[in-house]
Amino acid sequence: MSGRRRLDWLGLTPEPERELPTAVAALRAAPPGAAPPGAAPPGAAPGRPQDLADAERRRVERLVLHGTRHGWLRYLAEVTDLVTSVAAGARAGDPAAALLAGEVVLDHHRMLIGLPGPGYGRTARDRTALEGAVRALRAHTTEGAGR
Repeated sequence: MSGRRRLDWLGLTPEPERELPTAVAALRAAPPGAAPPGAAPPGAAPGRPQDLADAERRRVERLVLHGTRHGWLRYLAEVTDLVTSVAAGARAGDPAAALLAGEVVLDHHRMLIGLPGPGYGRTARDRTALEGAVRALRAHTTEGAGR
């Protein structure tokens, strides 16, 4: 690892690494156009929910241990796309999982204001999209709003 590599992004908060894998795995398991939650989605990723969560956890671990700030923000942009698609009804998915993921990423993106570099500005569009998605998901979800 180069002595010039910036690692300040790693110290923001542990919630993304701890809470996103299970929520994101649940969202990825329901492909666009799939049946509503509870139904067996055609073409869903094979494997048990725990296997999917473990794979997502390994991906997050690789990003945190060996990735870059740019790669991490790219991953969070993928999560944002999943969350906003579920909130808009364009993708099947568990609204509670989408709400949790949306809240975690939104909190993360808001904290970027305290770090040097372009991260806060780069995530402005995602913050706006997530704010709307979180509002919509809270309106349709009774659990998870107490974060």
